Amino acid sequence: MGSWQRLLLFRGVSLRGGARACAPLCGRQMLVCWRQLSGAESETLKQRRTQIMSRGLPKQKPIEGVKQVIVVASGKGGVGKSTTAVNLALALGANDSSKAVGLLDVDVYGPSVPKMMNLKGNPELSESNLMRPLLNYGVACMSMGFLVEETAPVVWRGLMVMSAIEKLLRQVDWGQLDYLVVDMPPGTGDVQLSVSQNIPISGAVIVSTPQDIALMDAHKGAEMFRKVHVPVLGLVQNMSVFQCPKCRHKTHIFGADGARRLARTLDLDVLGEVPLHLNIREASDTGQPIVFSQPESDEAKAYLRIAAEVVKRLPSPPDHPPASCSLPEA
Repeated sequence: MGSWQRLLLFRGVSLRGGARACAPLCGRQMLVCWRQLSGAESETLKQRRTQIMSRGLPKQKPIEGVKQVIVVASGKGGVGKSTTAVNLALALGANDSSKAVGLLDVDVYGPSVPKMMNLKGNPELSESNLMRPLLNYGVACMSMGFLVEETAPVVWRGLMVMSAIEKLLRQVDWGQLDYLVVDMPPGTGDVQLSVSQNIPISGAVIVSTPQDIALMDAHKGAEMFRKVHVPVLGLVQNMSVFQCPKCRHKTHIFGADGARRLARTLDLDVLGEVPLHLNIREASDTGQPIVFSQPESDEAKAYLRIAAEVVKRLPSPPDHPPASCSLPEA
């Protein structure tokens, strides 16, 4: 039965003898037809649901050479997630110079890593036709921003975005990494779900300001990771306080201790607090993150402490980096 025929049936009209002859149905006839139609559709839906459930979730494949993956996420944009991801990656290396660190930017629509890490250019290809990350400040970086013009908008639908994410996850030659920090886009959409279900993640760091509006979305972000069985390592309260550089008076512009309240609600830890400071913004805009350019500053030390707390909460890494996973040609 076509959709237009159903519409007529629901309105009490029965098609008899083709489209030319129509006669109204009585109440009992309508009820019988409705039950038959509902029963058939219900059975079809059940069969379809059974087929989908039998497939299960996508099988996770580790990224070759990467021991541990740390995702940095937020429910809302504009809370300093990318700044936190960049400085966390640098802080992980600064705290332990023996560790190799990579940074993957999967924010397809608004990549920030190229600007913040002062990197430009297209990645070279290896002999196995994999993209080689760009390197700066000792951190290997890959971003959609390396593959498109800086000012060109990425106007893509979901399938194209998922294809790009697949390439960023599977077609990059990272070498051997102890930590891969993944800068996620804001929200709880397709990209977050795809990354979480396709690669094993050691833990997620949720970034939020103390503002109630931001905390509402941070709560959703944390719950999403729990639903897909990704351990949430804790919360970072960004822009926690502003201190006047002249009188030293402290003002909680976005509120005080909001992340701590949310952490108690979610039974999580606060990994640290980062102040709202001009130096952090200027350092990010000039492509010299504060952990690199001003390592002795209070702001850089805040990121160093957060990195130390993250490492404490990570599970023990595997003895050997994951083996290569062969993929079909695109």
